[in-house]
Amino acid sequence: MTAYFAALDPMKLIGALPGNVAQGLIWGIMALGVYITFRILDFPDLTVDGTLAMGGAVAVMMIQSGMHPALVLIFATAAGMLGGLVTGILHTVLGIPGILASILTQISLYSVNLGIMGKANQSIAIGQKGLVASIRFVSADDSYLFFVKLTVICLALVAVVYWMFGTEIGSAIRATGCNEQMARAQGINTNVIKVIALMISNGLVGLSGGIYAQYQGSADVNSGRGAIVIGLAAVIISEVIFGKLCAGRKIAFAYTLAAVFVGAILYYITYALVLWLKMPSEYMKLFSAIVVAVFLAIPYLKEKYAVRRRRVSYGVYVRNPQSP
Repeated sequence: MTAYFAALDPMKLIGALPGNVAQGLIWGIMALGVYITFRILDFPDLTVDGTLAMGGAVAVMMIQSGMHPALVLIFATAAGMLGGLVTGILHTVLGIPGILASILTQISLYSVNLGIMGKANQSIAIGQKGLVASIRFVSADDSYLFFVKLTVICLALVAVVYWMFGTEIGSAIRATGCNEQMARAQGINTNVIKVIALMISNGLVGLSGGIYAQYQGSADVNSGRGAIVIGLAAVIISEVIFGKLCAGRKIAFAYTLAAVFVGAILYYITYALVLWLKMPSEYMKLFSAIVVAVFLAIPYLKEKYAVRRRRVSYGVYVRNPQSP
């Protein structure tokens, strides 16, 4: 045991933190999309595993064709929105249950992504200029500029999403997720609203995929596998840790949206910690599932405990007056 701890190098963990923060910010964009469907719309959308990879595939192929890396993100976002549109149509027009519709789209996008790239993976030239994100920026002398730019992008997305949910369409999405029957009674076309929300969510996921492909310098057809787990982990971690801090505040919704990025960063820092402790890398998917399960269970167990305490207090209050 002593030899095990002596072999751990704290500087190695510290050196990995900038890269984990960068990945957390990039995947936080995807988690923001997951938050829209999972929490606001209350829709179990598994399309993100496919649209993340599709965003990366579109970005890399367009960069290879000579398009500017920043401009390709528009098309990566549009590709993600198209995936969300397909899921929405399968669910609202054909009446397929939401979770099954998203699985069908996810499976279909695997073949679509192979068709886009022509093979399982494609890479960006090492000397490619103008990249929005790149792993080589993390260790550069002016790496702080990269993190400032990435943070500004994330905050801008939070501001746009916050503004959008203050509009009529955004309010309709929130109403549909809260109570679909009541929203329909108020004259809201909930089917159209679901499609719009799925397109917005998967558009953010496609954008995240495009940025992440630039960050790692390649796109892979399997890069989105398990993305929904990471997205859910970021959302749940942010809610469990920061939920009470923003409760009751005027800007609580904006604070919650921003906290999703912090949740993604904390997830990747925890991920790095597990690797630093020399846990087998092949068990990382299991670790991710356990993290999500634990943080999903915490709110339920806390509420169950609070209800039990209230019942005990109420029972004592009722029985005391009748006691001899």
